[in-house]
Amino acid sequence: MRTRNILAFAALPLVITAGAYFLSPSDSAESPAAPSVSAAQQAREEAKERAESERAADEKTIRSLPPGLAEPGKRELAFKITASAEFSSLDWKVGYASVESNDDDCGYTAGVAGFCTGTNDLLELVERYTDEYPDNGLARYLPALREVNGSDSLDGLDGFRAAWKAEADKPEFRKMQDKERDRVYFNPAVRLAKLDGLGTLGQFIYYDAMLLHGPDPEPEGFYGLRERALRKAEPPSRGGSEKQYLNVFLDLREEAMKRKRSTADTSRIATAQRQWLRNGNLSLRTPLSWSMYGEHYQVP
Repeated sequence: MRTRNILAFAALPLVITAGAYFLSPSDSAESPAAPSVSAAQQAREEAKERAESERAADEKTIRSLPPGLAEPGKRELAFKITASAEFSSLDWKVGYASVESNDDDCGYTAGVAGFCTGTNDLLELVERYTDEYPDNGLARYLPALREVNGSDSLDGLDGFRAAWKAEADKPEFRKMQDKERDRVYFNPAVRLAKLDGLGTLGQFIYYDAMLLHGPDPEPEGFYGLRERALRKAEPPSRGGSEKQYLNVFLDLREEAMKRKRSTADTSRIATAQRQWLRNGNLSLRTPLSWSMYGEHYQVP
């Protein structure tokens, strides 16, 4: 994940103080009474029921749709396309052992989904892996990873690259990388694309954006980009044109990418995604060809 912002949520506790109630100077007999504890509890329960009902309706909608990018062959194709951008190869599995410092304010970028020491996802990956396999070769770096999380610092990470590469030889660590890629990036992107009425190409465009921009609500994070696109064009789920909406989304992505030196080359959009959209290949059917940073790729 390339963006540095980390989304955190905080819940405010409900504090109830027993005892007498005194009117302040601003209080009056006409002021609305504070809701009772039972009323507040009921409101929370109703909100929870609405949220669960809406999610159940969303899941029903998704189950009724074709698998799209989640179909095994298309899923493999998606990983090959992103690998051409990230690793200059169609063999996406080379990413398991990849670990580099790209001078992009994200610290180390590693693994099949570009997990970063500065953006929380790499820390979560190592924490979850250590929960299952406590004696792994990366566990000793957890204190340092917590310290550098949210920054571009590499303090305390001497030897980390070698340790990552060694751990990447283990099937257990590869499986954990896959699991975290799907949990954080692939599944949320595909799910939301389907709810927006997008076909397989649109689902891939969302996934690639989630990987590069991160699951961030800021204007240039994935969720921020989507919200801005929705203000400019209607998605198919609201009766809009799929091609028009995706062109708007890609325009915003390119603008965001060009503002950062590390992502200024927009080949992954200009000579790949935009080309398929222009050709009307909304189902991302094969054979598929594209160029990435001047290199040509093809999937039969």
